Amino acid sequence: MRERLQKILAKAGLGSRRRAETLIRQGRVTVDGQPARLGQTVDPGTEDVRLDGRPLGPAQARATYVFHKPKNVITTLSDPQQRPCLGDYLSRLPVRLFPVGRLDNDATGLLILTNDGLLAQRLIHPRYGVDKTYRVKVRGRADGAALTALAQGVPIGERPSAPAGVKLIKSWPGGALLSLTIHEGRHHQIKRMCSQVGLQVEELTRVRVGPLRLGGLKVGQMRPLKPNELKRLKQAAGLRDESGGSPPRSARAKLDKNPGSGLS
Repeated sequence: MRERLQKILAKAGLGSRRRAETLIRQGRVTVDGQPARLGQTVDPGTEDVRLDGRPLGPAQARATYVFHKPKNVITTLSDPQQRPCLGDYLSRLPVRLFPVGRLDNDATGLLILTNDGLLAQRLIHPRYGVDKTYRVKVRGRADGAALTALAQGVPIGERPSAPAGVKLIKSWPGGALLSLTIHEGRHHQIKRMCSQVGLQVEELTRVRVGPLRLGGLKVGQMRPLKPNELKRLKQAAGLRDESGGSPPRSARAKLDKNPGSGLS
């Protein structure tokens, strides 16, 4: 059965369809020995599809995990400078996952990992309005004017930020702890928003994405989503839950051997 090549790459666990398009543009994907083209349709049963010269594996069962990203871990699967990165944690899993969006190197908190390209696309795209909440420690004067400006939107780049949910958790002379809820994912967005109102971010932790909360998950640990969590996450992204969301049996067995400890 012929399918668009981007969809086949996503099913093989190589990332979202957008990332698949990037791989094709980079010339890393071939079909029967020829460079692949964007929009190309392929029958994986009769045509040889390869990435970097290696055959694609079979389509993977869909799996979605939540990870508590530590500070100073790069949100990439590898790093040419040999810095700690997400791939150091994911290499222990029997499925190939990729991060949904990014967290800054010095940020911590909730990061969703999946091989469901459509779910990832929906969670990232601001059109679908999936909220992300951050706990933000700032230096500076977090007065009413600053908080109102953050809530209404401030200039960052070519357009202002969208209205945000802003809550002052506590304050002290020269600083404050804020809760900021946004549905965009622009580069360094929280830091840039705060900078526009005279606040410097000192610590940044993502504590919620849609219905998912960081809860008691310890730094460096991950776990598969429970079926009801995946269902609610898909509903938040405007998708129907068609799979039940359980991770592959081998992944569950590996976690069950070390309950509560994740894969740190």
